[in-house]
Amino acid sequence: MPSKPDIVLVLADDMGFSDIGCYGGEVSTPNLDRLAAYGARLTQFYNTARCSPSRASLLTGLHPHQTGIGILNYDDSPDGYPGTLNDSCVTIAEALRPAGYGTYLSGKWHLSSELREPCDAWPTRRGFDRFYGTLAGAGSYFQPATLTRDEQNIEHEATAEDYYFTDAISDNAVSFVRDHDATRPDDPMFLYVAYTAPHWPLHALEEDIAKYAGRFSAGWDSLRQERLRRLVADDIIDEDWALTDRDPSVPAWEDAEHKEWEALRMAVYAAQIDRMDQGIGRIIDELDAAGRLDNTLFVFLSDNGGCAEEMPPDTALDFVTAFVDFAPTTREGDPVIPGNGPDVVPGPESTYATYGTAWANLSNTPFREYKHWIHEGGIATPFVVHWPEGLGSTATVRTNAHQLPDVMATVLEAAGADYPERFDGRAVLPLEGHSMLPTLRGEPGDPGRTLFWEHEGNAGARRGKWKLVRKYGLAWELYDMERDRTELHDVAAEHPGLVRELADAYETWAGRCGVLPREQVLKIYAERGNGLPT
Repeated sequence: MPSKPDIVLVLADDMGFSDIGCYGGEVSTPNLDRLAAYGARLTQFYNTARCSPSRASLLTGLHPHQTGIGILNYDDSPDGYPGTLNDSCVTIAEALRPAGYGTYLSGKWHLSSELREPCDAWPTRRGFDRFYGTLAGAGSYFQPATLTRDEQNIEHEATAEDYYFTDAISDNAVSFVRDHDATRPDDPMFLYVAYTAPHWPLHALEEDIAKYAGRFSAGWDSLRQERLRRLVADDIIDEDWALTDRDPSVPAWEDAEHKEWEALRMAVYAAQIDRMDQGIGRIIDELDAAGRLDNTLFVFLSDNGGCAEEMPPDTALDFVTAFVDFAPTTREGDPVIPGNGPDVVPGPESTYATYGTAWANLSNTPFREYKHWIHEGGIATPFVVHWPEGLGSTATVRTNAHQLPDVMATVLEAAGADYPERFDGRAVLPLEGHSMLPTLRGEPGDPGRTLFWEHEGNAGARRGKWKLVRKYGLAWELYDMERDRTELHDVAAEHPGLVRELADAYETWAGRCGVLPREQVLKIYAERGNGLPT
């Protein structure tokens, strides 16, 4: 057995703060719950509100803008973000290899603007020994576009009748563990498992959907209240923090039309998470069978909050084709129907739907806002850590605030690996993150540290209990996160000096980290005329 810990980093896609069981949700996640029961849950860990930027920050220990990926993996250079990992950063895999680690990725990459021809931003050229997954962001679970093994396109392998991408990600992750243990038993490994679940489209297997028949029929209003009660009982949320109001665009459940269809949308979403948890269980079992689990630093989180993106039938095709390589027919040649409507039953390959604002509001209980925004609903994620040999096996809840760059700092400290000043003959930017091992061991946080975020002009800064946040084009808001983490009472008018201080700190950070003015990005979109939402 290696003396250094194995590292397993599992990332969910577009999953809200309170969906999984150990964070108050209705979804059956016994394997994640098992990790939490013998590990730590962080209550105030933050992502970066969107898929590509979160992945860039997670894997490099930098803020996303510093890596070249400020929005998504679209090349908007020379005046915008290049949308691909630049040479000013190193990935966790690149940093761990010199420390003797085997490095493996199963799942979604989404960090290269080039999706078809191998380039310097592909996983196998950014430190990973093996890769199975997709270069693109979202897509069908039954015939995923850009499916690649190492550097070879293998989309043809997704034609089998029983193919399902979530299972394939899990299967390949298990194979990587097994192969590594067979060929390099004395070496540590880094395994990055990047699921696309539960990102739209709502594609799930019938047996998983059936498990949730009727589970969401009580509706979003009562289910949000139930989740809050469980979150408070589990010490994840303070009982003094009021539940946010239902999204103003959403009707009360009692007034909702097509209740059966609405409940089915959430059931399919839950089934996607359920299947992911089943796969995580197989990874855990493989590590356990190899005798490696106790000395594995196992981390689970989500890349952003629940996604409220709607897909009206009349605009759905334009929406999906702007973002994904959309297959208009199933593997059997039947038409794929994009869009949300009660006449289309979500789940099978022949549909392409989202679960919508109302259920995203449930996913992000007790917070407000969603993916894209820097309010808590957009950036708060469940964060589970399991490492018996390094942290013990007592269930703990840690409340210190952390964000994505801290993951790399934590991994490197645990592995005894160095963050390089230079890599492959080039200078790299200094690490932005702070190790979370002190937090995980129960030490107090640094009250003077300031966390920062920016996405699509939405911005925020947090220092101690104070969080400054704004939507693009609107005034700064200020919240006391000890008294009001659900962001219901803006106290900016009562603390103008603090607002100026944090706003100045944000502007300094934004300038240092290469945040582009939103107006500049919008101008590029308008000139390009590609239909991407602004």
